[in-house]
Amino acid sequence: MNVLEDAHRATAPDHARHPTAAIGHRLRQPLSAAVWPAGVAAAALLLPLFTSAYWIQVLTAAAVFSVAALGLSVLYGRVGLISLGQIAMLAVGGWAAERLGQTGALPFWLVLLATGVVTGLIGIVIGLPALRLSGLYLALITLMLAAAVTIVLTNTNFPNGGPGFLGYDPVKSGTVPLARPAVAAGDTAYFRYTVVVCALMFLLAIAHTRGRPGRAWAAIRQSEHAAVAAGINVTLYKLWAFALACFMTGVAGALLAASAGGLTVYQFPPQESITLLAALLMAGMYHFAGAVVAGLMLKAMPALLDTWGVSSNVLLIVFGVGLVQTLVTSPEGIAGQLSRDLARLGARVRVRRTTS
Repeated sequence: MNVLEDAHRATAPDHARHPTAAIGHRLRQPLSAAVWPAGVAAAALLLPLFTSAYWIQVLTAAAVFSVAALGLSVLYGRVGLISLGQIAMLAVGGWAAERLGQTGALPFWLVLLATGVVTGLIGIVIGLPALRLSGLYLALITLMLAAAVTIVLTNTNFPNGGPGFLGYDPVKSGTVPLARPAVAAGDTAYFRYTVVVCALMFLLAIAHTRGRPGRAWAAIRQSEHAAVAAGINVTLYKLWAFALACFMTGVAGALLAASAGGLTVYQFPPQESITLLAALLMAGMYHFAGAVVAGLMLKAMPALLDTWGVSSNVLLIVFGVGLVQTLVTSPEGIAGQLSRDLARLGARVRVRRTTS
């Protein structure tokens, strides 16, 4: 993992290797980073008009996993902290949401918020080792956390309305999805509800990176020693990054808990976090739009292969080849390359207009 990190940093774009140099330029364009999430949200709201019920469920899952990828983008892309526990946090968020929702005392939006707060606090606890660990060691710690969560869930399962703290009744078969809000009872309405909430998570991340936390994270990523010398509280901002990433992922887990079919322990294998990291590197670690692309790669591509009758295991090969290609030729990933190509196209169009 440290080899991968060194290679990716060596080939990373200038604003990633020296993020403080790009702060002024980014702050002069406060709305540019919001264009991608707003465009994706607008398109997603229209997709149910042209897709089947099956694809609505797939796209709902893709939106949820894009937020999990967003949390990883904040940690690694902005602060330089490698976390392989995002999928575990997604499972913890789903568990907490189901337990809170089954009490019947909280409205759905408050369940989302409370779940985010719970996972955010867990993120602070997880972030404590990050104060002294980085690179391979931090990745191993978070990966072991993901494995521990899987083991615990295998023995306790998700709540299904049973008594006690765990809320699991072995007599009942299957899982019980989290009750949806009245305005989003159907799959189509819930898909749109999910997209709106996920867009809010993206805007929350953008607001942080455009403000003081983003500037502090950029300095920490470039050099912790320089950040300390500049008077930045490295401890505070590292824990802040973990709390924010886990808060957003917890909200995503709560959204997933209310999706069709509920939650099972088989949805959150520890190796899925490694796949998430690979997909995000290919999609664009340093661009929040890359999180959207990563969500589609993780959920829409397997569904598409199943539709074509191709084994989804082929994706492991595709991701492996794509990761090498990204590190060698396109360190900014799909989102960064596409943004650069569109900017070049726009510049050429403007030149032709001025010369004609």
